[in-house]
Amino acid sequence: MDWRERIAVDPAVLVGKPVVRGTRMSVEFVIDLLARGWTSDDVLREYDHLRLGDIQACLCYARDVLASERVYPVPAIGS
Repeated sequence: MDWRERIAVDPAVLVGKPVVRGTRMSVEFVIDLLARGWTSDDVLREYDHLRLGDIQACLCYARDVLASERVYPVPAIGS
């Protein structure tokens, strides 16, 4: 899935946080709900303006952000 079809970043909306296109629902918020144990059905029931594809796009966005993250080793203190 190409999350770019459903996720938008606009400095005028939520200070530029990525949101589900056409809403003010941030990707961060959707991911947080899932991390707290909400199912996709729970999210869709509570936020009926979202679709399953929107939730999947949020997960794909998070996957791509994490995949592009670079981790640099930090030397241990005292070594």
